[in-house]
Amino acid sequence: MCGIVGIWGALPDRRAVVDSSCAKIRHRGPDARGYWEDAAADLAFGHARLAIQDLSAAGDQPMVSACGRYTLVFNGEIYNHLELRDQLRVEGRAPIWRGHSDTETLLACLARWGVATTLERAVGMFALGLWDREARSLTLARDRMGEKPLYFGFAGPRLVFASEVKALVDVPGFDRALEPRALSLLLRHNYIPAPWCIYRALRKLMPGTFMTVTGEHLRRRDLPEPVPYWSARAVAREAARHRLVFDSDEQAVDALEQVLRASVAGQMLADVPLGAFLSGGIDSSLVVALMQARASRPVRTFSIGFHDPAHDEAAYAREVAGHLKTEHTELYVSARDLLDVVPRLPSLYDEPFADSSQIPTVLVARMARQHVTVALSGDGGDELFGGYARYFRAQRRWRHCTLLPAAARGMAGVFGQTAARALPDGRWRDRVARAAGMFGAPHAGRFYRSLVSYWEDPARALIAAEEPGTVFDEPSSAALLDQMMLLDTVTYLPDDILVKVDRAAMAVGLETRVPLIDHRVFEFAQRLPLRYKVRGGRGKVLPRQLLCRYVPAAMVDRPKKGFSVPLGQWLRGPLKDWGAALLDPQGLRDEGIFQPRPILRKWREHQSGQHDWSTHLWSVLMVRAWLDEARHGRGGEVA
Repeated sequence: MCGIVGIWGALPDRRAVVDSSCAKIRHRGPDARGYWEDAAADLAFGHARLAIQDLSAAGDQPMVSACGRYTLVFNGEIYNHLELRDQLRVEGRAPIWRGHSDTETLLACLARWGVATTLERAVGMFALGLWDREARSLTLARDRMGEKPLYFGFAGPRLVFASEVKALVDVPGFDRALEPRALSLLLRHNYIPAPWCIYRALRKLMPGTFMTVTGEHLRRRDLPEPVPYWSARAVAREAARHRLVFDSDEQAVDALEQVLRASVAGQMLADVPLGAFLSGGIDSSLVVALMQARASRPVRTFSIGFHDPAHDEAAYAREVAGHLKTEHTELYVSARDLLDVVPRLPSLYDEPFADSSQIPTVLVARMARQHVTVALSGDGGDELFGGYARYFRAQRRWRHCTLLPAAARGMAGVFGQTAARALPDGRWRDRVARAAGMFGAPHAGRFYRSLVSYWEDPARALIAAEEPGTVFDEPSSAALLDQMMLLDTVTYLPDDILVKVDRAAMAVGLETRVPLIDHRVFEFAQRLPLRYKVRGGRGKVLPRQLLCRYVPAAMVDRPKKGFSVPLGQWLRGPLKDWGAALLDPQGLRDEGIFQPRPILRKWREHQSGQHDWSTHLWSVLMVRAWLDEARHGRGGEVA
């Protein structure tokens, strides 16, 4: 796990600029710093290394291929790199290995097989830049599920890319103009989905794609469209035609266990201390159980607890850890511990990001890093196996909506939106607009977008609102539950959950790995008939049954509290002054981004206790705090 930087284009004092960019993301790679350039091509790579496999200098980057043609800068892990080495050996195409790093393996594969074939064969998480000295081309690529970030764009005439935005904003010629479409999407989802970025000059490379840029592209400042080498949506369409068939639940559980064991085994490969996050829920408990079944010593596990019983799951985690006999560490955090994180959020997350569970995530990552360098997590189980409670709410509401023909629903939706616009800003307007959005949705994707939206109409809160189309706008013939899980897999998972964990963990130099979203696990889950995911009003049918092979059923069938914080209470208490300062009416007006009236009305209603607007307000507060950090280097102070 590392931080990468690249600049292509004439630039005085190129090394100083790249070194400065790497310094800004040194938290991602505190173990070594690397620089390489092709001076004749005006191209340079920078690398900040977190050493995980082959801790020697043989694993340092940027790395030049044995043939001298290719140079690679790479962030991530290739879990099957030993198998890839075997394939090269069998083909008689293996180089003389200098070490045993997965970087060297990946580079050798790229040199022998080319980009597309290598990416299709690789199992892992990654973002990379590959320079082809002979073809004078630069290829950028990202892993299938979007675990590792990769931003790219222009700074003046130069093409730039990096793991985080902060590495690029001070490159000469970079335009800091904001992207209004990203702001609209942020208010709707509380995160900015790929390919959008808060800055107009940058984009995120989409998961499962690569892009090859030539000198002609650079001269025209006209980048090619990324090429998909794998697509979650294409996999889902194909899987619907080839569902798995089992003779019994037991046989289905055996199949799931086999694919998960393979994923966990690959992700336990490391030359540094390794552990896992453990909440006591089904997904993290299952990952830890499979790790412990493979390990020769107790697995290191980590959880944090809250003194508020409504949010505390530490006892669940402790119970699972005791049964599995892991070496468990827990940390109980106070409200003060959590609140102290808030001023750091703008710099940690680089773009405005408004999932408030980011706060405890920062603390558990910091605690784990004191003991290990790699931590596995249980993220992804809800999206793959139907675990979110909102899926069941959505199915009930969609059934009600579809009692009317589509044309009648559309008319009702238009009427509802018109009625909402006539109402004053506040709770009732929001409720009517949301109901109209769901009832008038032309298809299930748009219905689900309304269900998961925060600001149903972002234009109400923005001066220059422009909301682009997304995958939610594309109709599908799949069952509603399948559609919702897939939509979450390609939006909420990579752009919220994985961003949240990556930035929190990499801020302290902790590598995180996510076995449940190995693409082979995803492909298996897509081929499962729905009855193996949801049954009797509950999700995660097969993961539940598999976990029962390792822990008592009483540890499996219990309510999930979630990794949340009492944000609504905080905004009326210890965060009130901080929030009020960021939502100063004159400041909002002078900034020219937000419409003050609807935001201030929500703030007043929240303070009076009329309604909990905390999730709506949090996105605005995160933008305002991020702007303060970006302009003045401060995130605000919490009382």
